Amino acid sequence: MANKILGQFLRSRPSMMMFKRWESSEPEKRVTIHDPFYSQPQKNKETYLEVVKMFEGRDNRRRGHVEFIYAALARMKEFGVQKDLEVYKALIDVLPKGKFIPKNIFQAEFMHYPKQQQCAVDLLEQMEDNKVMPDTEMEQMLLNIFGARGIPLRKFWRMMYWMPKFRNLSPWYLPEQLPNDTTELAKLAIQRITSVDPDTKVEVWQTEEIEASLDKTWVVSAQSETQKILLADQPTDDPLVVKGPFNIYLREQVVNYFLLIGKIRPEIKDNTDPDDVSKIEKPLGIPGLIGSTTLPALRQTVHEQDDGTIVSVCATGTSSRDSLLSWIRLLEKNGNPLLSSIPVIFTLTAPPSEMAIQETQPAIKDNKEKEESKI
Repeated sequence: MANKILGQFLRSRPSMMMFKRWESSEPEKRVTIHDPFYSQPQKNKETYLEVVKMFEGRDNRRRGHVEFIYAALARMKEFGVQKDLEVYKALIDVLPKGKFIPKNIFQAEFMHYPKQQQCAVDLLEQMEDNKVMPDTEMEQMLLNIFGARGIPLRKFWRMMYWMPKFRNLSPWYLPEQLPNDTTELAKLAIQRITSVDPDTKVEVWQTEEIEASLDKTWVVSAQSETQKILLADQPTDDPLVVKGPFNIYLREQVVNYFLLIGKIRPEIKDNTDPDDVSKIEKPLGIPGLIGSTTLPALRQTVHEQDDGTIVSVCATGTSSRDSLLSWIRLLEKNGNPLLSSIPVIFTLTAPPSEMAIQETQPAIKDNKEKEESKI
């Protein structure tokens, strides 16, 4: 507990000041701030490592190494190296070797060189937040810098114990590099949502198939045969409801999706004795395949929830009302004829722009047309 309080007290904020240079002038002398990360014309891994090497060669004593590491950590996303293990090793290599190793038990217990140790712990925490797995070479580097009793090495050991356990714990596989195409990203999100039913089929449609559509975009829709049967059993006097948008996270990316919800079937109470074999009924067939083509009256599917029956899921390129209307028309064309005679209610909430994946194609109007529309 004492080490945690001391670490919070010693943790300094990332500073953007790299070097201080004296700028001579006749009346006075003043200090100017030079940021080598800001002055780089290209923001990539090569220029980032070049700045680190420039700091290492500037001073053999490497004064100001803690401030430099904090500032370099804050610039990682700008250079796109926040998930590169080689860059983290280069930052750890900035720390002097051998000076921070405790010589006795008192130095080890009282956090020898606490500011430098806390800096290394913050670096490892940023690695953990970005899901970067350390290796044995980094362990040897921390051992040479802080010794076997250093707190950064203990943090490394905990990371090597827990991170492999959680790395492949999720049953929904995602590639290391998510696709840049929003359509492929939406397909991954819809497949993750509808994985509860292995019979679900994910399709990609274009709203251009509907003549009356205004938004020319894509629609990723998912529906199973069971959901089609549930939709066919919906009463025509009760409207369907389109709810959303809801958010699903794929690492740093967020995808908006919508649900088409119908009325849940009434649950019939069966008071018959299950042990009575005098009247054995013919068993029901598999819905849509053999036997009966309708579902039993009892609730037994994963799509029937307490607030309604989910009959379809989708994600669109614009998340607009017109694209959702085109989605309903496309569902009608692809095996759901009941949608032509049943009302649909849209209950949409405007999502924040920074959390929506959109491919908008706004209509361009002249100023005269806007003034005429206002009149």
